[in-house]
Amino acid sequence: MTSIHKRLPAWSLALLVGILLLISACSDMPVGQTGDQAHAQTRHVQGTFSEYPLPQDKSGIMRPAIDSHGRVWFGEMGQNYLASFDPRSKTFEQFTPPHGQAGIMGVIVAPDNTVWYAEQYANYIGHYNPINKHFDIYTLPTVTKPDPTSNKQMLKLPVAPNELLLDRQGNIWFTEMNADAIGKLNIKTGTFSHYPLSNPRTVQKLSPYGITQDRQGKIWFTNSGTNTIGSLDPVSGTLRFYTPPTPAGQDPFSLMEITSDPSGMLWISTFNTNKLILFDPNRESFTTYTAPGSGRGIPGIYGLLVTSSNGIWATVSASNSIVHFNVRTKTFDYYPIPSPNCTPLGISQAPDKSIWFTESATNQLGALKP
Repeated sequence: MTSIHKRLPAWSLALLVGILLLISACSDMPVGQTGDQAHAQTRHVQGTFSEYPLPQDKSGIMRPAIDSHGRVWFGEMGQNYLASFDPRSKTFEQFTPPHGQAGIMGVIVAPDNTVWYAEQYANYIGHYNPINKHFDIYTLPTVTKPDPTSNKQMLKLPVAPNELLLDRQGNIWFTEMNADAIGKLNIKTGTFSHYPLSNPRTVQKLSPYGITQDRQGKIWFTNSGTNTIGSLDPVSGTLRFYTPPTPAGQDPFSLMEITSDPSGMLWISTFNTNKLILFDPNRESFTTYTAPGSGRGIPGIYGLLVTSSNGIWATVSASNSIVHFNVRTKTFDYYPIPSPNCTPLGISQAPDKSIWFTESATNQLGALKP
């Protein structure tokens, strides 16, 4: 288990800043084209918010994950830290990852309260044990691409791991944004498996972003560069792709997070609109619901969290709010965040049922007790 040391050109990494502008038209039209626009009621609800400024400015916080003790873990891309916040003591701890290059995106907490994270810039999957403060890193391969400034040169790029998933067997799955692939780390052997999403293989075309697993063990993911979602059967390796239909005259969706609910339905966030998308894998059909906010020129929905069969939570920058969608009643309850224009991104739930989220623009952690 080693790490890379060479810092790569910042433009070669498809990070969130690039995603804000990444609304590409689809080249091929995969299956699954049916869709409905569903009416949903909206209610303004008051909850109890707490907000905690980070120790430094411009922390670049992304996705939170919470351990069984209630500690909130997250990466600080602006400060090159893996960090945690203890709600009981109201204190932050910050740790510099080995060979880190300010690229921590996805963070998840395992059942043993150890922390896994994806380091996009340094191109590895990291593992941190808070008990002995020990880091392990699992270095990923690189991909090559022609240098746009020179026809005779090739650029070596990280695969850019983005979001993580811990499956039922204890394996770590992740999206490889630069490599247009899905990766799997067998934590028992420390070995990787890679599943290219195109044939012939492409680089930086699909930009797979979010990832989840359904009840049958199938892996689902979003392709932020092509307005598609995909499924991967880990046993057979079979891939399928589906495109949510967009109204005439509108840009394709910029798909971000994806999550599976207890009934087997898939929920998808759209960062360039305020649409929450439902995909029924049995019917191969899409339904879209409009969350609060204009969604015009403002980042829309990013983080998603399933708390029950009827409960979907999301961060909605277009309305500067945390939103709860009741699947049964088709009702959005939205909770306006006290800090204006805070750009809420990642979201997670603590053992006490409080909802935690990151505020990218205001450099804060937020907590909501509905």
